[in-house]
Amino acid sequence: MKFRLKNTTSRRAFLIYVIVSIIITVSSVYILSNLITDLTERANDDNSLRNFIKKQEFMSQELSKFLEQENKIKHVLKISNSGNLSSNLKVLSSLQATNLLVVNNWFQINNNKIQFGTAVPSQTIQNDVADFIVTNKNANHISAVIPQGKEWVWRIYFKLKSKNTIVRYGYDINLKKLHDYISVTEPTASNYAFVFDKNGRCIYHPEIAFIGRDIYSISSLRPADTIFKDKNDYNRKLTMSEFLKLDVIRFTKKLDIKGSHWFICVNFPKIFIDENVDAIKKYSTSIYSITTIMLLLIFYLFAYANRRAYREKQIVTEEKNKLLVENEKIIKEKALIQLQQLKEQINPHFLFNSLNSLYMLVGSDVKTAQKFTLNLSRIYRYLIDPPEKNIVSLKDELLFIEKYIFLQQTRFKEELFFSIKIEDEEALNKFIPYLAFQVVIENAIKHNLATQENPLTTQITIQKDQVIITNNLQKKAHSEPSTNFGLKYLTSIYNFYSRTNLKTSEKDGNFICILPLISIHS
Repeated sequence: MKFRLKNTTSRRAFLIYVIVSIIITVSSVYILSNLITDLTERANDDNSLRNFIKKQEFMSQELSKFLEQENKIKHVLKISNSGNLSSNLKVLSSLQATNLLVVNNWFQINNNKIQFGTAVPSQTIQNDVADFIVTNKNANHISAVIPQGKEWVWRIYFKLKSKNTIVRYGYDINLKKLHDYISVTEPTASNYAFVFDKNGRCIYHPEIAFIGRDIYSISSLRPADTIFKDKNDYNRKLTMSEFLKLDVIRFTKKLDIKGSHWFICVNFPKIFIDENVDAIKKYSTSIYSITTIMLLLIFYLFAYANRRAYREKQIVTEEKNKLLVENEKIIKEKALIQLQQLKEQINPHFLFNSLNSLYMLVGSDVKTAQKFTLNLSRIYRYLIDPPEKNIVSLKDELLFIEKYIFLQQTRFKEELFFSIKIEDEEALNKFIPYLAFQVVIENAIKHNLATQENPLTTQITIQKDQVIITNNLQKKAHSEPSTNFGLKYLTSIYNFYSRTNLKTSEKDGNFICILPLISIHS
């Protein structure tokens, strides 16, 4: 669109139009940035809840495995008779005793002598087991945490009946060995969990010194935190970690383990959650700031060019008609070059397409949106800080084009395919014209069709002294007219460095561009 400002009123109207456009654009980016931050916070909350449920299910499954012995005893009781029941129970208890976590196990048939499956324990433990059976003679199932010397054990006891036979069976699981077992089998995660019973006795904790201690005295947890409306209910609160000594988000829920009244607490360090949100805020703020600066810069450059053109026009009108025509032509050509250069370096059309793609991603794929935001921020940081000599290292240009390719593939999905092949690693230390890859790849996208059925495929091959970029030719029927500005720009850079072997050609249905590498010797 061309603007011809004939008087002060029209210039003032245009100025108002540009300012309003900037305000609307900046406001839109600001709102979008806040929306991304809010979505990230909600996603972090949802992720913490999912991880809490996974951790709770993992602990329930692992601890419930130690209750499977009851089903085995039921089966033995069902298939045995009075003659072989004792020997069958002896075999089963001996097998269980091979589990290193089980420190004692025993059984009693009716009111006969208590038999141990493990090696005969000390007299103290034998007396303890005998007293336990007498005290809990009528109990059908007990799951309790008790001290045993200097150690703490999880005692599991149950009573089974079959006709005129009563079998009492029990075993002790060493809690420190249980700690070691869970520490090995537990999936690595950015959280930790601990388990305690209704009396606050700690059963499992990553800090082994806490096992057997009163969890209410060593942490900020209180008995009121274990009161729930139903079995699916849970408590969530921000508190200080007794283990990490920093703020954590703590989820508390009852564990689903037969015969027990146990609870689990899963703790998520708040610093990790805050870091994710802060990172998104940082990226969003960067986009907001860069967009504002770019729009202000565009406005300033346009206003500056307009004022300069207006002053020159006033001078030209005092000269002869021939000079007026020639000078107007020079001014127009110069303005076109300035606008073209500005478009190549900071393309608002590319920015708006990218922001639109980002907007579509936010509602469907937050992780990809986060990566998209980071890459877009780094692309514009690269664009607004061109090198002084208009050349950059091949390594830096590759890092830039990888981010540019990610944005294009996110936008066009399966319509575009890119590959990068490095045949000579030493070539990465050589130099190439600034934005050379972007010029060639943007040219391929601009002049070729790309569909899911016939995708546009581009390959970048790094060789010792040159880079070869090829793409399959699928020319558009009505392609935009080419200004060859990109090729002229590359040619001028290579001519400055006395390199004349920049080549483009079409061969076997492919477009081929050969970019020579520039070596600079200190």
